[in-house]
Amino acid sequence: MTERTAESPESPKSAPGRPPGLTLVSSQGKPYRFDPGALCLELLTTGGPGAFARWEVLHEPADLVAWADRSRLPDGLDLSVDRTDVERARTLRDALFLLAADRAHGRPLRAAHLGVVNAAAAAPPLVTRMEPDGGRGWAPGATGSRLLSSVARDAIELFTGPYGDRIRECGAHNCFLLFVDTSRPGRRRWCAMEHCGNREKVRAHRARRAPHEH
Repeated sequence: MTERTAESPESPKSAPGRPPGLTLVSSQGKPYRFDPGALCLELLTTGGPGAFARWEVLHEPADLVAWADRSRLPDGLDLSVDRTDVERARTLRDALFLLAADRAHGRPLRAAHLGVVNAAAAAPPLVTRMEPDGGRGWAPGATGSRLLSSVARDAIELFTGPYGDRIRECGAHNCFLLFVDTSRPGRRRWCAMEHCGNREKVRAHRARRAPHEH
């Protein structure tokens, strides 16, 4: 049985001084912080294709809005989402999931999945604007289609940019979370040190001790 973590419905958006990322909940019910390093990879925490469909959290328009609120997008986005957008979000997410997994394992990227991403990216994206106080806000008309276009464009930037060869799958034997390794040495192995990193250290320690206990 593989372990997969799920989004916490109370995942707070990162505040200044807090680490970026999402709060996930392990199969044992323990919350931890996971930063996949990119907006497009944050979408992968909502479920996935095949066996990962059991972790699906995008069922209603409100679910997609809630994900956007928890994502690394700036606050204040007033989204208008319908059921068709939710279906498109799942389709885009599943294509991104498989593309990221293929890249992480050095496999060729499949045309069908690229087509899904490129089609979503072709739509107009979310638009930011400058507010009277000098801050940045969102232009009116934020729709589900625009949200998915922004996610798809983020994926294109990631896959074709300087970190395109640093997309990784967590090194734990039963975790499949995907992230981009933005660390300077490029040696990140785990979805989160406090979660899989510590579990694998304990596992390795027990494995080393086992031969001496017989």
